[in-house]
Order: sequence, then C-alpha cells, then structure tokens
Amino acid sequence: MAPLFFRKGLRAFLKKGHVTLLLFPVDFIAMAPTLLILVGAAVVLGAALLPDKNCSLLPPVNFTIHAGGLAQVLLRWDPNPDQELGTVKLGYHVQIHAPEDEDYQTKNTESTRVAPLHRGFSASVRTVTWEEPSLPASSWVSAELPAPPGSPGTSAANLTCSTNTVASNGTRARPYHVSLRCAWRGGAEAPEDTQYFLRYRYGARTEEWRRYSQDARRRNVACWFPRTVIDGKGRDWLAVQVSGSSARAAIRPYDRLFALQAIDHVNPPGNVTAKVQGRHLHVHWEKPVSAFPGHCFDYEVRIHSARKGYFQTEKMTTNEFTTTVNDISKYCIEVRAAVSSVCREGGLWGEWSPVISVGDEARKPWTEWYPITLVAAVCLAFIASLTCRTCHAWTKLFPPVPAPKSHIKDFAATVNYEKSGSRETESEVISYVEDPGLEGLEDLVF
Repeated sequence: MAPLFFRKGLRAFLKKGHVTLLLFPVDFIAMAPTLLILVGAAVVLGAALLPDKNCSLLPPVNFTIHAGGLAQVLLRWDPNPDQELGTVKLGYHVQIHAPEDEDYQTKNTESTRVAPLHRGFSASVRTVTWEEPSLPASSWVSAELPAPPGSPGTSAANLTCSTNTVASNGTRARPYHVSLRCAWRGGAEAPEDTQYFLRYRYGARTEEWRRYSQDARRRNVACWFPRTVIDGKGRDWLAVQVSGSSARAAIRPYDRLFALQAIDHVNPPGNVTAKVQGRHLHVHWEKPVSAFPGHCFDYEVRIHSARKGYFQTEKMTTNEFTTTVNDISKYCIEVRAAVSSVCREGGLWGEWSPVISVGDEARKPWTEWYPITLVAAVCLAFIASLTCRTCHAWTKLFPPVPAPKSHIKDFAATVNYEKSGSRETESEVISYVEDPGLEGLEDLVF
C-alpha cells in the first residue's frame, strides 16, 4: 500500500502549486526533506484510515421483524457497537428465507418488505463493507415472524380478485375510479359456524367491507367494492386478507398479493363502427374507459365472414383497421384491448366488444352458380339414363301401341301371267291359293 499512497501524496503535493519545482532542480533539491516529510505523513494517515485486513466485521445486533401492516413486514437492526473501522462505510446484506427467497444489499439499518404472512416470515442479515468488498463479511444473524395462530385447514381457499375501471362523475383530476371483486371458498376443516371477512390494503390505505355474498351454509364467500383507493395506473401490490371467526376453533387468516396488471379486467373499446366501401372494409373504435391514455393500448380485431365461415384476427396499436374484401358477404366484427407494455407490465386481454354486422347477406354471384348448376344437370342426366337402362323405365313409361288382331296368319299370292299370241291383247290371270290351314276369306274386295 505504501507505493500507492506515495503516489497519491505526491500528486496532492504537486496540485498545491509545487509543480514549479520540476522546472527548478535546485529548489527541488533544497525542498527534498520537506517533501519527504509530507509524503511520509500522507502514508501514515492513509494507513490509519484503512481497516485492518486481519480484523473481521462484526454482525449486527438487535435484529427484529415486525408486521407493519397487511402483508407487510419491517426488518430492523443496529450496527455492532464493538465494530471499529474508522471512516469505512458499512453496508448490510439481507436474505429473505420465507415465504419466498430474496437477496439484496442496503446501507440502512431497516427495511420494509411486502409478502404474504399466513405461513410466517424469516430473514437473515450480516455486515459488509460498502466500499471495500474484498473485506470478508460478518457472520449471519436471523429472526423470524411466526405464522398467525389458527387450526390447519380452517383458512379460506381459492382466493381470487379482479379490478375494473369505471368512469367517475368526480373532478377532472380523478375522472375514473377502480372497483374490486373478490371471491373465495371456505376451509375444508372450518366448523359450521365459521364466518369470513375480507380487507385489502393498497399503499398505506386499508379498507374492510361488510356486505358479502353467501353460500348455502350462509358463509361469506364473495364481496364487491364499487369504489376503492386503488390507482388505475398504479404499480403497487394489492394485498388482500380473508380472516375468520368461530366459536369452535381458531380460524387461521389467509393473505395474498396481487399484481394489478394480472387482475385488471380491461374494458372493451367503445363506439365500434364499420363500413364497406367498394372492396374495402373499414373499422374504427375509441379507447376503453381507462385511466391510461390512448397510446397505452394494444388492440385485436376479429372479423367473421358469414359466407365462408372463417375468422380473421389482426393485432395493432392504432384505433382503426382497413382490409380488402374479395366477395359479397356479411361481416361480423368485434374488438378487444389490453394495456401495452409501454405504459405498464403486460396484462390480460379485455372482453370483446359487442358484435356489429356490416355488408350484404351471403350470396353467390350467378357466375359462380352457373358451373355448379351445369355440373349438377349433367350428373342428374347421367343418373336418369342409367336408371332407365337398368329398370326399363322407358318401356314402362311409354308402352307400344297394340296392332289390330287378324285371323290371317299367312297369305300367299301367286300371279300368273298368260300372254296370247297377239301383241295387242294381253290377258292377266290372277289366282289366289288359300292355305289349307286358314279359314276362307269372305267378301274380300279389292
């Protein structure tokens, strides 16, 4: 360490105006004893200010943990009075063991943490140097906050909560307020006479509600706060506790922390409109009722084509959407929103807006019906022809016309020509020979 402090002392000495010594070697030589004395004093002083490497840090004393509020604890300790380190600054390394592991450092001798306490809380702390990390830390000291009293299985279960922003009739400074709904289920081992009560804390404010919804056993299992102190744009944790009472057993309380972005039900966009112009479909809407400004929302548009039966879903950050439509159809449109990660940690999508319809009913142009009709006609003609050949349907539908019945089964005519010698006169003799098997002809006239 001596060379380091020698350099520091020399540098400080030169900054005080003695740089001219370098220009005058004679004066510098004359002042050499004084310079050596100053440098030696700086080295001794620096060594006195440094902690002894062989000296270990001592742990804090009087370490305590107190419940400072609903799901909130205060950790407090004091520096060890026997610790001697001169001007070296001390720091503290804190470890949270339960209900969840956490590790951090602080210069203060107290720390406030937010955590559910129905299972208890425990932590440890040790001393460290804030500017000299090479010095070994002290040993740990620990403290514990026990779990609240109560019989196992009697606490409320399945606690869920949700928030929603509602337009307010108040001042412009607070045009919105937040409502809170919570529900839970009674403990499996809770006696029949158990009754539950809920309270919540946001920031430094705690509220308890006295109007509840009840189950078949007349137990309180849900409540609704129409107006709360919750900030619609806040980032603090929401702490909720359900406690209980019974004449037969001690009911263990149950508390839980909620991140607002995880339970906030974003309202649907308002005034959704749509129109078809030519081959384009235009959709427009307004931002949801919310304390966040318009640029803090992401949107999802879902379009259903009644003709083709398909859904088209598009995501965007603006409050309008245009798409091309290629056919005559009726379109059903709905929009939903979520708070963007630009303004808050990503959360849940809100509810869909009411469905609106635009466009004509599902009709096919005649140019599309014509090929279908032609194919159907050809198929029907082929089926009819095949049926007629197989079942002789044509003969049954158009039977042949019956001919008049005749007793003449056969008739033979023999013509004999006899010619005389004279060319002027010719005689023709026709003789008819009746088949012996036929009946005689009567009144045959030619």
